[in-house]
Amino acid sequence: MNLEAQIANIVRANGAAFYDTETVTEGEQTIYRVYVTQEGGISLDLCAEISRELSVLLDVTPPMGGRYILEVSSPGLERKLTKPQHFVHAIGEKIKYKVIGVDKGKGTLLEADDKGITVETKSGKASYDYDQLGTVKTYIEW
Repeated sequence: MNLEAQIANIVRANGAAFYDTETVTEGEQTIYRVYVTQEGGISLDLCAEISRELSVLLDVTPPMGGRYILEVSSPGLERKLTKPQHFVHAIGEKIKYKVIGVDKGKGTLLEADDKGITVETKSGKASYDYDQLGTVKTYIEW
């Protein structure tokens, strides 16, 4: 079983859903982030409990070499969409996206499956395969 599957099992055992991981460097610190979701939102107490349980796993199976800080949190309202299931769960939400080598766009995500997405833009519907897309994020108009 790979590390992400083990992380997902711990998250699921705590009543939440595994969303994704991310490794970032901020200053001189490396941060390993585990994003989790739950219907109705994630509490700080739940993030702390999942973090405690993940720490035990990651002490035995580190996600990377060297020192790092573990963070467990929600991916947020404005979040990256990187996997087909992220797109499926974001249907109906507003997204900003980059089409590789072409342009940026934004609109409402209408459809998503294992191959790609359909977006309603100001100019009409547009469909893209995942391999045509760069960064895609949900966004909120305030």
